[in-house]
Amino acid sequence: MFENIMAVVNPGGVAKRAEAKLKIAETNMKIDAVKMKHTMLNDIISDSGKDVTNSGYSHGAASRRRSWAKKYHSTSLSPKSDIEENRKILRERSRDLAMNAPLASAAIASTRTNCVGAGLVPKPKIDYEFLGISEDEAKEIQRHIKKEFAIWAESTMCDNNDQNNFYELQQIAFNDWLRNGEEFVLIKYDKPTANMPYRLRIKLVEADRVCTPGSIDGEYDGFDKKTANGNTIINGVEIDANGKVVAYHISSQFPGEYNSAETKWTRVAKRGDKTGNPNILHMFNGERADQYRGVPFLAPVVSTIKQLTRYTEAEIMAAVINSMFTIFIQTESGEDMGGFAGEDEYDDGAETEDDEVELGYGNVNFLKTGESVKTVESSHPNANFDTFATAMATHVGAALEIAPEVLLKKFSNNFSASKGAMNETWKAFRMRRTWFVNDFCKEIYELWFNEAVSTGRINAPGYFENLLVRKAYLNCTWNGPAQGQLDPGKEVVAAAKRIEAGLSTHEDECIALNGSDFEDNVRALKSENEMLADANKNESEDVKE
Repeated sequence: MFENIMAVVNPGGVAKRAEAKLKIAETNMKIDAVKMKHTMLNDIISDSGKDVTNSGYSHGAASRRRSWAKKYHSTSLSPKSDIEENRKILRERSRDLAMNAPLASAAIASTRTNCVGAGLVPKPKIDYEFLGISEDEAKEIQRHIKKEFAIWAESTMCDNNDQNNFYELQQIAFNDWLRNGEEFVLIKYDKPTANMPYRLRIKLVEADRVCTPGSIDGEYDGFDKKTANGNTIINGVEIDANGKVVAYHISSQFPGEYNSAETKWTRVAKRGDKTGNPNILHMFNGERADQYRGVPFLAPVVSTIKQLTRYTEAEIMAAVINSMFTIFIQTESGEDMGGFAGEDEYDDGAETEDDEVELGYGNVNFLKTGESVKTVESSHPNANFDTFATAMATHVGAALEIAPEVLLKKFSNNFSASKGAMNETWKAFRMRRTWFVNDFCKEIYELWFNEAVSTGRINAPGYFENLLVRKAYLNCTWNGPAQGQLDPGKEVVAAAKRIEAGLSTHEDECIALNGSDFEDNVRALKSENEMLADANKNESEDVKE
């Protein structure tokens, strides 16, 4: 009755009272849940002898009672905590291994060479049926597009630094992604010249330089910066209230390197306000939702490769020491008797301590009275080293989706096993190539095509008026390194059978076998056959005469 009266007299107060009662009820529920968990935990760790019933994953992976799990402390939080706060040290260690660890270098080089190689080349495939033109007209337009793109792509002037052509920029960008987990590409425009009619320029930016303003060393401390417009900057990436990336912040200097110039940050909007075209490309392969920065390719195997590198270095050093031939001579006075060779050759003139004993190639050491040397039999080089190293390479390769045969460049198994290893590895290579094409090649190709059409160098009616027409003109494939052949005879026969059965095309098989272009092959063969026919005809006429 009281609440009914208050609802009429003071409805706002009743609403607040109801809200307070709801909060109290929620709090009591949380307290009860904590009490229940506390009771269950006491039952688990108590010595009362009560039986504990496991359920689901608590029998194995989620167990807290088994011996292997008691000291297994793991915590996984948001992508920000798991990735962003650890990214700098991951990047530094990955680069160190790529430069100094042979196995890491092999993993990166193999992936780069097979995915990109000398560069991925576009092959225009205009959707002529949708555009309402003939196949012959489409082929002529495609040839013209290839020639125009070559003007831009094969010149170093497409590079903002005027150092690398488009295909060499691909190699650098892909290599940076492998080492750093990501790569940034600034889209710039310069004045056209007599040798370069296009204004489009590419500027590669290493991941270290993209960081939150004020972070001198590029380290991310987990605290985000709020901007005046209400956006948030996470590790150099500016996002709006909905989590959409709107801009990137680039440092004028490489973090950790200082000079007289003042460090400044430039805000680069992701897209232009008028055209919607990208001002900057961010190439990375996301692993989790709401992830804004990339993880290095070697991140899952950093620990394993580092330990294997240390073990390899220790084995090499032990083998080197074991191979040294050193003589120890004991004299009554302990002084050098002179006249022995082998040491002067390596003498750099530096003074040595009286009691210093040296190991080296042909070294001679003199011992004092009462001193002696006892040799320890060495088992180096270790006979099991190769077996162990190969086993570890297999584990590393499995984590990186690279078969050990491909990783070590060692095809010692039979044809079927080696072919299977190559096929499985190429699934990963094709996936990474597709990702790279989507994030880098296609984006830049479209920007170039936009300029080519707008300047009249390529005639594409309706290109800017209809998105479907634009898509029809932009359609193309990107060809790169082929998988390679272990037994060319068998694989060529298999390719011919696939074509004969309608399971594949001449074009697809040319790309798969040697990365060539079927149309170019046919054109070249036609010319060669005509030349051979003329040569045979002339030879026959000479014989008759």
